[in-house]
Amino acid sequence: MNKKTKTNFITGDILKASILGAFKKLNPLYMIKNPVMFVVESGFIITLLLGFVPDLFGDEGADLYLYNFTVSAILLITVLFANFAEAVAEGRGKAQAQSLKKTQKDMHARILKDNGEDEIISADGLKKDDIVLVKSGELIPNDGEVIEGIASVDESAITGESAPVVKESGGDFASVTGGTTVGSDWLKIRITSDPGESFLDKMISLVEGASRQKTPNEIALNTLLVSLTIIFLIVIVSLNPIALYSGVHLQISTLIALIVCLIPTTIGGLLSAIGIAGMDRVTRFNVIAMSGKAVEVCGDVDTMILDKTGTITYGNRMAAKFIPVGNASEEELIRYSVISSLRDDTPEGKSIVSLGESLSGKRQQEIPGMKSVEFTAQTRMSGIDLPDSIKIRKGASDAIQKYVRELGSVIPTDLEGSVNEVARLGGTPLVVCLKEQILGVIYLKDTIKQGLTERFARLRAIGIKTIMCTGDNPLTAATIAQEAGVDSFIAECRPEDKIAAIKAEQAEGKIVAMTGDGTNDAPALAQANVGIAMNSGTAAAKEAANMVDLDSDPTKILDVVEIGKQLLITRGALTTFSIANDVAKYFAIIPAMFMAVIPQMQILNIMVLSTPYSAILSALIFNAIIIPILIPLAMRGVEYRPMSAEKMLTRNMLIYGLGGIIAPFAGIKIIDLIITPLLTAAGL
Repeated sequence: MNKKTKTNFITGDILKASILGAFKKLNPLYMIKNPVMFVVESGFIITLLLGFVPDLFGDEGADLYLYNFTVSAILLITVLFANFAEAVAEGRGKAQAQSLKKTQKDMHARILKDNGEDEIISADGLKKDDIVLVKSGELIPNDGEVIEGIASVDESAITGESAPVVKESGGDFASVTGGTTVGSDWLKIRITSDPGESFLDKMISLVEGASRQKTPNEIALNTLLVSLTIIFLIVIVSLNPIALYSGVHLQISTLIALIVCLIPTTIGGLLSAIGIAGMDRVTRFNVIAMSGKAVEVCGDVDTMILDKTGTITYGNRMAAKFIPVGNASEEELIRYSVISSLRDDTPEGKSIVSLGESLSGKRQQEIPGMKSVEFTAQTRMSGIDLPDSIKIRKGASDAIQKYVRELGSVIPTDLEGSVNEVARLGGTPLVVCLKEQILGVIYLKDTIKQGLTERFARLRAIGIKTIMCTGDNPLTAATIAQEAGVDSFIAECRPEDKIAAIKAEQAEGKIVAMTGDGTNDAPALAQANVGIAMNSGTAAAKEAANMVDLDSDPTKILDVVEIGKQLLITRGALTTFSIANDVAKYFAIIPAMFMAVIPQMQILNIMVLSTPYSAILSALIFNAIIIPILIPLAMRGVEYRPMSAEKMLTRNMLIYGLGGIIAPFAGIKIIDLIITPLLTAAGL
């Protein structure tokens, strides 16, 4: 698992702010956004008026003012507890946002003018495409891309990681984040976002909850809760004439209490807090989610597409062996392999030079007039051009074979065996040729990241398919895929192959997630339902994705998917618990309302509650206090365990469905035993 930022559930400052926030949220204009709790607040206002004027809606009886005030007080507490839950979730986000805002405070920028001069201005005055110069020890004023220079950048203020990251112009590691610090040398940066639109600004806004929009699932659940509320309102309105016909006079306060107890107030009070807490958990993994929908969609992911290098394997493939083929000697293979890698700054290229020089005992110098040939996704080879038309190439086996065939050469008979042997060992075979002659194979070793096999097994247990993308040949890809435990793989993968794979899965109705960091990954990130871009990657990749990993750890997608699953499980579990609660409240209140005139109703009083007033107030009190009791669970989330959807549903029904029925029976009975003496003393 990736390192997660640990914080206390609630601090003294958050507690104070949340209590104040709970009262501020009583504004009806705010409460109407949560229809379930708005009904409860409306009930509070009506019962409060009945406390002062008991016969406001008819002959209620002047002796019931105490009962009306009591019901009113419990309803107010219920609303405050629901508001408190939301305020706590927001408070945790705001506390995190404050630490992020410290990196923005009083930032300045050295902007470069067209005439070459520079000027110090406030970072707030920067615009997109401005050019700034940032020197050692200075803060990078806004998101941008390095266009000149190379320097180490301290990103600990954003990511929490103390190890500096090298940034330089060109490639997939030119992107820098506002608020980070240049630790050495200098960088010339082109600003890529306007003030207030940087990734840090977005992160602050999201963790504060200010820009959190309700997700589709949340909207659907809210619609269900509103529908249930309307149904119960109709039922209660219909109940009053039935009661009058039966000779039972029901007080308005009792009818309101029945409505509040039967509508899903528990999940209604916690729904917003659950959504905010889900965003909070993602940001504590140093991932910026562009919306709550992105986090929620993670919970519905069916297929994950992952790059092999850097995600499944460590990526720093190291040269382990030189295998000559045909008539070439090992000495000849080593010499030209080293020459072809002298200007290759990749870890693989450096390891070839290091191993070759250690085996030969000689240091290879650059040859005058040599020219580099860069690797491309189309040619899948690189190399060196020497004077006198001497060309050295190294690359994928099929690419080199095609290259030498076009030159009219014959493929050594033992090449295929050597390539297959390296691939069988899980390595990457790199074939080297001099002009039209294939000299041999370089065995590059790649290691699967520790613990990934177990995590892929966890994903398989919950029905998520994993697909590995790699530029390796099919045999190498199959070996790595089997060792890692992924379900499928795409060998010799090009950027367009990723898009094709995503579309193929989506055509089957599946939700697809993937990671990427390069400009060539941007189309696939945009096509995927969940795209996570690396913070070290290009601006194009980050703009195309709907999440950005500040730690630039490609395996973070596994954590984010589990967080999304946990969010959905938490919402479903607490909804089940809330609705199951109504069963116990039904057995508490309905018998209490009618058993005075219908003795047969006594059989439903299975909790043996003392009096009708005790039964109603006990159910109301339980309905109120269950909300703060469940706040820690809503914030932390229901424990996630990899299992099939059927097993998960069965488990949650047993724990939260059955538990939601049993807990209120016990809780209401205990409250009844406590308040009965008090009600007797008050004459109720």
